[in-house]
Amino acid sequence: MIATIKILWNSLRMAILELRVNKLRTFLSLLGITIGIFCIIAVLTATNSLEKNVRNEVESLGSDVIYIQKWPWDGGPDFPWWKFVNRPLPKFQELGPIKEKVHSAGLSAFAFSSNGKRVEYKDDYMEGTELFAVSGDYEKIQAMKFVSGRFFAGKENENGANVAILGANIWEGLFGSPEKALGKTIAISGRPCRIIGTLKKKGASLVDGINYDNSVVVPYLYGRTIVDERRFADPFLIVKAAPGATLLQLKDELRGVMRSVHRLRPKEEDDFSLNEITAVSGDLNKMFGMVNLGGGFIAFFALVVGGFGIANIMFVTVKERTNIIGLKKAIGARKKVILMEFLLESIILCLMGGFLGLFFVYIITAIVNSFDFFEFTLTLSNVILGLSISSIVGVIAGFIPAYLASKLDPVVAIRSN
Repeated sequence: MIATIKILWNSLRMAILELRVNKLRTFLSLLGITIGIFCIIAVLTATNSLEKNVRNEVESLGSDVIYIQKWPWDGGPDFPWWKFVNRPLPKFQELGPIKEKVHSAGLSAFAFSSNGKRVEYKDDYMEGTELFAVSGDYEKIQAMKFVSGRFFAGKENENGANVAILGANIWEGLFGSPEKALGKTIAISGRPCRIIGTLKKKGASLVDGINYDNSVVVPYLYGRTIVDERRFADPFLIVKAAPGATLLQLKDELRGVMRSVHRLRPKEEDDFSLNEITAVSGDLNKMFGMVNLGGGFIAFFALVVGGFGIANIMFVTVKERTNIIGLKKAIGARKKVILMEFLLESIILCLMGGFLGLFFVYIITAIVNSFDFFEFTLTLSNVILGLSISSIVGVIAGFIPAYLASKLDPVVAIRSN
């Protein structure tokens, strides 16, 4: 055991010495494996971060929630839009039958959004904002994160009070801070609203259709006085399952009630869509499976190039040190010592390249995170994976040159130039 440790230590020391002597060769060897590890870990980090952020957004929409809308979510290149274009839009009045007859429904709400609105405060204004009008229980289904203030009280919802909640982009642009916005009166499309709440910045969303950062949220009954929801808005009903009720049970009951409300005959197709997050999750699994597969191919070829670079350098190294290898064997060095020396040199090269590749990925993550697009995370598992792959590439790329070096005849090796 002690002898083996001594062999490993001496081999490691010799490998490091050779790398320090041949700096240019070491740099060229590092370049290939650094690019390879950078490619594979950058691809994995990007896809994993994207998947994590998208899945978090999907889960925030509610796994026990059904959206009743005009359009289905299962779109694609062959989406038959002509089947749905003449469907009726969801109505606020349909909330009543749902609350009365759908026993598996815990909470339900109505909402609509309308973009391209102008928000004014004194002499300042913002163009292109979104008006988002919601009924009373919406915040209980889709929780809003407040910096300050509150959601609408019961009477404010029932009476359609002219109160508003501002998204982060709007209170930043008009007031600079959320505290300064509270209590002020703004005008949206010329209609006055008193600010009672400000929302935390959510950042760009890849899934959620509502951009809260750029929205003015108002009670539904007040929102309909600003916008004609039947012509210039995108309305929807949102229903959350009651405790103990399954999504399938909720969906079946909703379908029955909605068909009754729309007075559809038994053989007529639904003229509404019951959309759920689980359908999106299935599509996400397929999408990220393809992305990971494509990223894997790119990374594989990058590593092959890096591995060949290491192997070529190691062959040149063996050729240059042939007479030294012969001398070592002549004075008693065993085959495994020679083999270990060159293998360790190859592994050290690859590990150094791996650390450099990971360092560059870390720099990229810091740059991306500074733009606040979405969280880009270099995980510990990806770091371990990168170093493991580096070691494996080092063993594979260095084994044949190391094996050939260990098999050299000492007499022939000493005579070589």
